[in-house]
Amino acid sequence: MSNRVLIVDDEPRVTDGLKRALRKEQYEIASAGSAEEALRILEREPVDVVVSDEKMPGMCGSEFLAMVARDYPETVRIILSGQSSLEAAVRAINEGQIYRFLLKPCSEIDLAITIRQALEQKSLMAKNQKLLKMVKQQYRLLRDLEREHPGIARVRRGAGGVVVIDEESDPQAALSEMGAGEESAEPST
Repeated sequence: MSNRVLIVDDEPRVTDGLKRALRKEQYEIASAGSAEEALRILEREPVDVVVSDEKMPGMCGSEFLAMVARDYPETVRIILSGQSSLEAAVRAINEGQIYRFLLKPCSEIDLAITIRQALEQKSLMAKNQKLLKMVKQQYRLLRDLEREHPGIARVRRGAGGVVVIDEESDPQAALSEMGAGEESAEPST
């Protein structure tokens, strides 16, 4: 399955230029001229990364990305803005939980690299969630086993961190019980 990137900007020249700049990348690119149009696209089809302008009529990018964060938290969010105000950046970070804040004009290479990194981040997060789910299942299994067979989940370790299955399998413990592990004082003759 190919990754999908959605570019949101109220200026068609910008969206067309970004689509041309990213045409060699290995993902599908969709575009929207407004936040409302982008939300309709998100309702219809999954999107991996959203690149949004900040200043748009109707709804600003940070407000739009806050909605994306709430409704599609697995979608990575990037702001590409011609406005470099600190207030806009803080709002985008706090409300939209954005991955990156890029300023226009942004080099094609920087944008492509940022989107690739965003896709890698999304992939790592998905793997992390899968591993977390597996650990929780294993924990529940161990908890249930411990309830049915108390002590089964406990691990005893001997000298040097060796797992002790029974007393006879720990040579260090057997030696110290016999006193062989200690230095003995022999009478000198």
